[in-house]
Amino acid sequence: MQTMTLDEYKAAVKAQGVPQEHIAMKCPMCGTIQSAADLIAAGAGADFDEVEKYLAFSCVGRFTGAGSPRKIPDGKPCNWTLGGLFTLHKLEVVTPDSKKHPRFELASPAEAQAHMSSRVAIQDPK
Repeated sequence: MQTMTLDEYKAAVKAQGVPQEHIAMKCPMCGTIQSAADLIAAGAGADFDEVEKYLAFSCVGRFTGAGSPRKIPDGKPCNWTLGGLFTLHKLEVVTPDSKKHPRFELASPAEAQAHMSSRVAIQDPK
């Protein structure tokens, strides 16, 4: 289990070098890299403020009708959320009040930038 302070988490998010709607996380169950832009496209909300509560907490597949996680992660979205009975996760963010918050692990800067590029290509095919 990786543990980060809130400040460390914010620094890691900033290190991805992408706008906030493209900050990327990995679902711990299916391995899908996803962002707020994916959640918006899936209908979880109209903008970043509306989907922020799901970011790094619920897989985008919850909003697209995806099924349960497969035994072997295949990169396709699933319906996993950290708010259920089982909170299998790889990252906890510790806030200044010492509370631990389960989160999906952050994608690497290269993964986040590649994911953003693929999303932009889908939205603006040339």
